[in-house]
Amino acid sequence: MPSETMRLQMSLLQPAQAQKHVTVNEALMRLDGLVNMVLQSASVATPPETVLNGQCWGVPSAPQGAWSGQAGAIAVGSNGGWVFVPAAAGMRAFIADRGAEAVHDGASWVTGALTLGASGSGLVAGLAEGEVVVASGTSVTSTVLIPAGAMVIGAAARVTEDITGSATGWRLGTAGALVRFGQGLGKPRGSWSRGILGSPMTYYQPAPLVVTAEGGTFAGGRIRLAVHWLELRLPV
Repeated sequence: MPSETMRLQMSLLQPAQAQKHVTVNEALMRLDGLVNMVLQSASVATPPETVLNGQCWGVPSAPQGAWSGQAGAIAVGSNGGWVFVPAAAGMRAFIADRGAEAVHDGASWVTGALTLGASGSGLVAGLAEGEVVVASGTSVTSTVLIPAGAMVIGAAARVTEDITGSATGWRLGTAGALVRFGQGLGKPRGSWSRGILGSPMTYYQPAPLVVTAEGGTFAGGRIRLAVHWLELRLPV
């Protein structure tokens, strides 16, 4: 009789086993983390200081501390420590710090994978977001970056702190296309833009989102930005 299950390596009850509740409780703890799995991150190499039961992390390469030697595994918080479960091709999880679903290809988590072929090729949905502090001037180049090779679907924005200054409004775009995702946008907190492109635009070089003043200059404010795209994953 095998001692554990094949996929999730959960210990099986044995005949005349003592303290059966220990085995059962550990199996339930694994299931609590792995069913409808949410990975807090698949890129953080150092375990958190506080271990939460059922909280899962994808252990990346060169892990530190209690995760040392567990690269590629799923770390499940259990009773103040960690239970490690091997990740397998086809597993799915929501990656919390990326805001996207991921599929495991047998070697690593492919964040945003919509399709994933046997050779590793696939269609991937991407997302980048961040908040821009609007400084004095006429434009702000954000840290929200469109990667090379991305077919951009659109960009969205919301003013989180009133935009001040003599500007009558603002625009959202990229260098050379400053109104691509919106123009005449509002300054008060809560104003928003949903810049969906009628024809998706492919960027062959990385490009940050740029916020530009209309009819004057900026003095202050904050804007939360997000850009969405599709990209092709190469076969291995």
